[in-house]
Amino acid sequence: MVEANGIELTEQEAELYDRQIRLWGLDSQKRLRAARILIAGLNGLGAEIAKNIILSGVKAVTLLDDQLVKESDFCSQFLAPQTALGTNRAEASLGRAQHLNPMVELKADTEKLADKTDDYFKGFDVVCIIGAPTEQLVRIDGVCRSANVKFFAADLWGMFGFSFADLQEHNFAEDVVKHKIISKPHEKTKTELVTSTVKRTLSYPAYQAVLDFDFTAQSYARKLKRSGPALPLLRVLQKFRDVEGRDPLYTERDAELEKLRKIRDEIAPELVPDSALVHVFAQISPAAAIVGGAVAHEIIKTVSQKEAPHHNVFLFDPESCCGFIETIGVADA
Repeated sequence: MVEANGIELTEQEAELYDRQIRLWGLDSQKRLRAARILIAGLNGLGAEIAKNIILSGVKAVTLLDDQLVKESDFCSQFLAPQTALGTNRAEASLGRAQHLNPMVELKADTEKLADKTDDYFKGFDVVCIIGAPTEQLVRIDGVCRSANVKFFAADLWGMFGFSFADLQEHNFAEDVVKHKIISKPHEKTKTELVTSTVKRTLSYPAYQAVLDFDFTAQSYARKLKRSGPALPLLRVLQKFRDVEGRDPLYTERDAELEKLRKIRDEIAPELVPDSALVHVFAQISPAAAIVGGAVAHEIIKTVSQKEAPHHNVFLFDPESCCGFIETIGVADA
């Protein structure tokens, strides 16, 4: 949990963040000002998340990415200029990112995610991992749980996106609006809206809960029919990445679709239609903005301890262009 012990905003910061302070309060802004955030994976989705986090006024953001800027990045990665083609993606994003908010400490880290020791992740308040294989997601989430670091995993394949939050035991304040009767006895009933703040706690399971969830169970069939194949599709795409060591290539679309269908038939037969697989190539800018905005909003809510965060999986369905929440691995869900 981020504590704002001794943090005071300067006059310049108070002026810059005035609208945010009015929205979520001074104490929440102080918590943000004390937070250190790691964003690993500076693709289009990572750029959107970084932008919103930097603008919110946190203390420091580390951009971790060992990949080089490719032409496909220019579909959605707006932090890296086109002149940076072939250079490290984190370093290429640093200049424009810093320009967004000079008051935030920014650092680019060009090492591989897999080479980072467990202790590395313990130096942050929030860790957000984008585009990682399952093995790394499980490892890093385990490290974060042991160190009480808030963990987020997020991804975007074409127009399909998701995020997962492991906040362990999360305390937050939530505004509750109720009707209060203000009329006198024997008069026509009159009410007014009264807002009160209540403190609540939510428990979050580890990322392993998503892997263990059986979406083929009969008990989930009705919900699957209503919400669509997003959850099985997520498993298919993650499996593709684990096997191939990369995401589907739009330059080899037919061959990649054949691989995706094969994986689909192995782990999610008859659950993911062929039409759902055509939307998963590259990263499309509008989808990156939607999913990135949602993930950044959740990180801000988590750090500020204001309002209830998603509990615990967010999925964006490209066919309906709608996002929805799945609560997975929670005993009373």
